[in-house]
Formats: sequence, structure tokens, C-alpha cells
Amino acid sequence: QVQLVESGGGLVQPGGSLRLSCAASISTFSLYIMGWYRQVPGKERELVAHITATSSTMYKDSVKGRFTISRDNAKKTMYLHMNSLKPDETAVYYCNRTTSLHPWGTGALVNVSS
Repeated sequence: QVQLVESGGGLVQPGGSLRLSCAASISTFSLYIMGWYRQVPGKERELVAHITATSSTMYKDSVKGRFTISRDNAKKTMYLHMNSLKPDETAVYYCNRTTSLHPWGTGALVNVSS
């Protein structure tokens, strides 16, 4: 069974940085476009960034220049390095494919607060 395990969340002050990790037990991980999503309670989950099999990247406009998505196919792990975090980016962050979604993991809570 596929498992997606997010880690690296925590409490950070506005303007601070965090690096999230996503460990994926997917045998063909290297073939897939993978994405980072976030969800605030009461709102829909939104795609923040994605990375293709060849490491081309796409970002939501509001995070461009501050967030960096990357992947290590040998480790079946994806990362999201977040800089200059804002309070309204407090959310639970999830990883998954961008199509044919796998069951969601429990996510990583990012709390941006002073």
C-alpha cells in the first residue's frame, strides 16, 4: 500500500524558514509529477508547487521566489524549502501526485506565528 509521510512542520515566526520532507513508498516514484499542497481548516486543499519527473517546477504565484520544491528519486523523497513565511501560510501541508491521487498522508502542520 502506498504511503506518503510528510515531516518537518512546526512553529516558525513570520519571515522564517522551514523545510518539509515527503517520504513516498511508491515503487515508480521517479516517473510521477509530485506536488505539495496545503489546506487551511474550512478551505479547500490547494496545490502550492509541483515537480516533474525531470525536475521541472511550477509554483503558485504567491510563493514564487520564496518556496523551492525538489526531489531525490533515489531516496523517493520530495522536499519543500519555504522562506519568508507569512502568517496566512499557516496550514497543513501535504504531498501527493498531481493526477491519480494516492491516499493522503497526515500532513505536516506549519504554524507561522509570532
